[in-house]
Amino acid sequence: MKVVIPLAGKGTRLRPHTYVTPKPLLRVGGQPVLGYILDLLPGLGVREVVFITGHLREAIEAYVARAYPGLRSHFVYQAVQNGTAGALKLAEPYVDEDLLIVFVDTLFEADLGAIAREPTEVAGILWAKEVEDYSRYGVIVADAQGFLTRIVEKPREPQSDLALVGVYLFKAVILEASRAIKPSWRNELEITDAIQHLIDNGYQVEAHIINGWWKDTGHLEDLLEANRIVLEDIEPLCAGKVDSESRLDGRVVVEQGAEIIRSTLRGPAIIGRGSRIVDSYIGPFTSIYYGVTIEGSELEHSIVMENSSILNIHSRIEDSLIGKNVEITRSPGRPQTFRLMLGDNSKVGLI
Repeated sequence: MKVVIPLAGKGTRLRPHTYVTPKPLLRVGGQPVLGYILDLLPGLGVREVVFITGHLREAIEAYVARAYPGLRSHFVYQAVQNGTAGALKLAEPYVDEDLLIVFVDTLFEADLGAIAREPTEVAGILWAKEVEDYSRYGVIVADAQGFLTRIVEKPREPQSDLALVGVYLFKAVILEASRAIKPSWRNELEITDAIQHLIDNGYQVEAHIINGWWKDTGHLEDLLEANRIVLEDIEPLCAGKVDSESRLDGRVVVEQGAEIIRSTLRGPAIIGRGSRIVDSYIGPFTSIYYGVTIEGSELEHSIVMENSSILNIHSRIEDSLIGKNVEITRSPGRPQTFRLMLGDNSKVGLI
């Protein structure tokens, strides 16, 4: 079995971070979102992965080469953003067998054992999750046996509360369907239209319902919630240095080379390698990546990416995503004003 991972999108809803970091490389629980997907593959009998790249493709290629050197990978550039099925068509030269399609907007807890038990008579399997706000997602309508009859993209009227989560297992016939469809009203080739084409032509597509958690990570709030869920499962670890005046409460990970000085850390939380926490409070559901310095500040329910610094901020920072090489500090000068240098689509909350 081979895997196709489309990740050519620009991640516009997470700008300004995604101007310089591909959305799949934003960190959740101390690891890029893409890493959680790739960590699943060894247990699924995967032989090769085809990455459909686009925006900031060099960063994706470098991460995969560094973090997964033994993975047999192909990188295909999607020069024209013409939809999810358009991305799938680009993988065709590398696919001649069953393929698992995973979109990295999503993190989930699900039994993928159905991959090994795939019935020979079905064209494919997709995974869905019951949701409240069905209008945000593509939803499926299935019969009593669990076979799809219809897919509806972001319905305005109630059709189903089973949302597509972005994980599909198909025989190679899905490639034929991708070639057969026409662009949607968005002028894109949609994978949902390709699946509907299979159904309309007599193929069976089976739905598997996810009973565990699932988060679409396309918005800041969803990314922070995914971070919270992932941190719920961490085990305490102290591989760094913690002085006698500091306190670690609950499930806290202090990675190698990190230093905790006169600070309180309340888990679940992760402090990345080489980071330094001084005279500070780090609250629950906080992920701090490597090389970060936090001094004289308080931080909770947030993500801080590598090589950033937060110095002497007297108000607590919460519900925040702080990017790479960011400096947040108090200025001793007068007058006491806010001095900001913000990129396009930035958001700042001041009190």
